[in-house]
Amino acid sequence: MISFSKRFIVVLALLSLSSFANAQGQKVEEGFDYRILPVSQPVETKGKVEVIEFFWYGCPHCYDFEPELSSWVKRQPKDVVFRRVPVAFRDDFMPHSQLFYALEAMGKGDAFNEKVMYAMHKENKRLLTENEIADWVASQGIDRNTFLATYRSFAVISKARAAKQMAEAYRIDGVPTIVMQGKYVTSPSIAGSKAKAIVVMDYLVEKIRKDKYKQ
Repeated sequence: MISFSKRFIVVLALLSLSSFANAQGQKVEEGFDYRILPVSQPVETKGKVEVIEFFWYGCPHCYDFEPELSSWVKRQPKDVVFRRVPVAFRDDFMPHSQLFYALEAMGKGDAFNEKVMYAMHKENKRLLTENEIADWVASQGIDRNTFLATYRSFAVISKARAAKQMAEAYRIDGVPTIVMQGKYVTSPSIAGSKAKAIVVMDYLVEKIRKDKYKQ
């Protein structure tokens, strides 16, 4: 005979499996789980699935979504192209966009983006002024003067400004926001949860493939 405790454990396991199966087969609906931009934006790479995360280093929801998003990106095949675009909803957030593009220009973006978020959200560093940013970057082993020259460069400042304009063109009103193929918009807040947002992203990848990567 199976004891009550063992039966209880079996029931819990079955319920968990059932919940997992339901999550995997969740229905995805336009207007509820994702929306379509009224004006599609051009993609950078033709014949692929373009995925953009609009984010802000200081956003706690972006930091919270990062593990799931990074895991999703790592399992995508070669026809999925992912990039991040920093959003500055206020002028005093522009230093964060410059920080992003300066690190990218130095070839340290992938290695440092999570470190920046950790510093802001776990170590309570604001990193809102040039000195604060330069001091922190130097503490991570990057030459301060080299970084500042890059941070102040015309190319980096231009990219930060272009990112702000891009966010406006895409009608980004909150972060994190995922835009796929220049027109499909979703996020944890739109889909209702981080897990559902990932399900929606998988659905949209397949949809875009079936549509032959059209916009």
